[in-house]
Amino acid sequence: MIWRRRIAILGGAILIGLIALLFASLADAAANLFHAMVQAAWWIPLLITPAGFAGFAWATSRFAPLARGSGIPQVIAAARDPERGMRGLVSARTAIVKFFLTIGTLVFGASVGREGPTVQIAASIMGYAHRLMGIPLRASVFIAGGAAGVAAAFNTPLAGVAFAIEELAAAYEQRMTLLVMAAVLIAGMVSLGIAGDYVYFGVMRQTLHISQALIAAPVAGVFGGVMGGLFARLMLGAGTTLWRPFAALRARPILLATACGVLVAVIGVVSGLTWGTGYETANAVIAGDDVPLWFGAAKFVTTLATAVSGLPGGIFAPSLSVGAGIGDMLRSVFPGYPPGAIVLLGMVAYFTGVVRAPLTAVIIISETTASRGLMMPLLATALVADFAAQLVCKDRLYHKLAERFVGGSGAKA
Repeated sequence: MIWRRRIAILGGAILIGLIALLFASLADAAANLFHAMVQAAWWIPLLITPAGFAGFAWATSRFAPLARGSGIPQVIAAARDPERGMRGLVSARTAIVKFFLTIGTLVFGASVGREGPTVQIAASIMGYAHRLMGIPLRASVFIAGGAAGVAAAFNTPLAGVAFAIEELAAAYEQRMTLLVMAAVLIAGMVSLGIAGDYVYFGVMRQTLHISQALIAAPVAGVFGGVMGGLFARLMLGAGTTLWRPFAALRARPILLATACGVLVAVIGVVSGLTWGTGYETANAVIAGDDVPLWFGAAKFVTTLATAVSGLPGGIFAPSLSVGAGIGDMLRSVFPGYPPGAIVLLGMVAYFTGVVRAPLTAVIIISETTASRGLMMPLLATALVADFAAQLVCKDRLYHKLAERFVGGSGAKA
């Protein structure tokens, strides 16, 4: 039994690393294809984005309803009933549809990321690896797979472990420590061996003096946390509100997706900055480039519209992009402070406000920018943001969404 378990962990983690890299490469190619179309004709998104939203919403509903949205709530729900989860929430059909439809949404300019879908796909891979070896499924299998997915998607092993503790596991059991650590390490090694030792957002060496951190961290934490909490509250409210106009639209999911697509297309055409993951813009802001002050708000709206539409796709990368926009706004509030450091405070604050996982947020920002000198200001900001977000939205986004998937029912998110 022990050797079969080890083979399942090894094989599953290696495959997760390979699939995560393939997913990243195809997602980047899809985004580049969309940008090429926009450069050829600025008006194209006004036609193809609403049509793409409608088409992918129909395809998701038709072929794999449990593939919609981020994928992280599905993994949380699957961990509560592993056997049933393998039949729906993290089944091969769901994972395959998730893979291709997420890439497809990027071809049409949706404001989505691949990190959440990678978590769902990775949990499915780890589940099948254990089933193939005849190992009984436990919650720890999906948690380890999801953690390995985060590690491979961002090239951030520590963030994978933190994410398993904070977000995927309601109670982190001691016996799953080895499984999580092994899966994260192996998937991370595969990613590192093939893609190289890259830093997701590039190296950022700026630091804050303690007197600067004492002022900037609380301000960034409150502002970013409130905005992140607002995003979570609006996203959760979209699935439950009784406001008649929106409730009527929600009852017609294809029409809702089309309307969301129109909104994303209009904002994207006007701004030229809100398409896709937002990685390029966030990277530019960290490096010191200026973006319009309204970028964060515009990206906030397009990400919310995409998430509400029910399309497959995550909110990790778009949330980091919104956070970069918030950080850019904060740079004007603290003109004498290191600008890159202030941007990172905005990113960690907003991301924490959305997902309510401060440790994961700090480690992701630290590992994706190699900004270890900012660990304490980042942690202080994240803790303030977590508190501020609770004042706006008491529910944790992924866990509340997971309740709609418990039992694999596929209730509308």
